[in-house]
Amino acid sequence: MSFEKGIELYKTGEFEEALKCFNELINLKSGDTELHLYRGRILSRLGKTELALEDFELISALEPYNTDFISDRAVVLHLLKRNEEALTEFDRAVNLDPRNPYRFSSRAFFKDRIGDLKGSIEDYEIAIELDPEDAVAYNNKGIVEEKLGYQAKAKKSFEEADKLVGYTPQTSKSSEPIKENSEPNFISEEKPEKMNLNHFLKTLSAVFRDPKTRTELTSFIKAFFSGKKN
Repeated sequence: MSFEKGIELYKTGEFEEALKCFNELINLKSGDTELHLYRGRILSRLGKTELALEDFELISALEPYNTDFISDRAVVLHLLKRNEEALTEFDRAVNLDPRNPYRFSSRAFFKDRIGDLKGSIEDYEIAIELDPEDAVAYNNKGIVEEKLGYQAKAKKSFEEADKLVGYTPQTSKSSEPIKENSEPNFISEEKPEKMNLNHFLKTLSAVFRDPKTRTELTSFIKAFFSGKKN
């Protein structure tokens, strides 16, 4: 099978067949970062996070300063409940790419997930300072502020997000998901969901906004985000 065929299978949600394809390709060309990247993402989609981590660790070792690889690895570590290690990876991505608002937004989301709400707000504020037009960061910051009971601050954050996307709320519910390009950007967490790859990546997609860092990682997340339609 060819690389192109493997990508086609991956994008159409035929993960078992895609995995077979990438296994064959890696047997012929082990150590190719792109091949291991996709196999890691496919394994993640299949719920085989331990095996996925092996691929992400391999490519991170080959390209230790690639912050996209670091982010992939951090996500899987979090899914495996290895949160201290995940935080170290998110910190490393921030240190390597300190002018990129995406790095702070992704760490902010992670901190929200582990209960460090004030730390999450601090990171969202830095992301907004770096990119004042990031409606996603404003909205997500508002959600965290609501959790802390900062209703006035949350209202202001939601209003800023609405203004940036030209959205006029139809209800008074401040945490109503903002929609852009006919796809929801945010996931309400009023009812906690069981932690799994599908839920995590679907929610984390809200912070993957920077065109310099999304690349193929965005396609990975959008696959979950769109209900496996891509």
